[in-house]
Amino acid sequence: MKSILFISTIIFACTAPVTAQHENIITERQIYKHVDNRDLYVDIFHAQQPQLQGNHPAIAFFHGGGWVFGDPSEFHGACRRYAEKGFVTFSFQYRLSINDNGIYPHPGITLIESVKDARSAIRWLRENAETLKIDPDKIIVSGQSAGGQLAWATALMDTINEQTDNLKISTMPDALVLYSSNYNTLEPWIDMIFGEKHEQIWSVSPYHNLRSGLPPALGFYGTSDCTVLPYIVQLFDKRMRELGNPFELIPLEGRDHYLGDGNEKYARYFDEGILERTDEFLKKIHMMPEGH
Repeated sequence: MKSILFISTIIFACTAPVTAQHENIITERQIYKHVDNRDLYVDIFHAQQPQLQGNHPAIAFFHGGGWVFGDPSEFHGACRRYAEKGFVTFSFQYRLSINDNGIYPHPGITLIESVKDARSAIRWLRENAETLKIDPDKIIVSGQSAGGQLAWATALMDTINEQTDNLKISTMPDALVLYSSNYNTLEPWIDMIFGEKHEQIWSVSPYHNLRSGLPPALGFYGTSDCTVLPYIVQLFDKRMRELGNPFELIPLEGRDHYLGDGNEKYARYFDEGILERTDEFLKKIHMMPEGH
């Protein structure tokens, strides 16, 4: 498992909400969930007042790292970029299967807990849409690698929910954008995370929970990816098409799992060219704010 590159970024205090300013973008940290005697936070990016008026489209990001490593800061560069375009953007923390001493996996945290947090996050967005100044019908969910699996989980895994969630609030995104996403969890690495609960591995696999009626989705993958093998991505694409789901899949020749390797601005997740292709998709599905 490749290590995750941690980029330096804004340092937040532990209390919430916290507000910071970066050029013309306001950054806030809020608590979106309390579980297992801990608070989970989300970093929020939006334009300065008075520009932030009305209901804006939202993008919710989930970082990668094999459900063990990673940090919401890895999507901060993309959050700022899209906040400048008129979105309100969110980078969510979720439970990781690692102990305080750095040993993994954590016996009480599997992909089930990570999925619950991702689904709670989207419910939190919709429940607080008015305060957050977002349109609850224009929520794009995005993720890289393991975060891609969590993005799919918000659309597919209806049986996995936190007991404290308001299940009347939908977690279905209005669009999905994936970067080197995991599409199939039947892997030894993931089986190790599940431990004695390994029989639940099927319940969190995007491929094995596919159904029709999904929102439009865009996926990028590297043809030389050694972490999520290209044939797995192509099988997922084939099944999506069989089910009639709108899925645009973009292969990037010769690129590995980190599509923007060497680009520290975007934590190696992608580069500006990939984000421009993302912009085209968002315009096509009428999610891009006017003027951009």
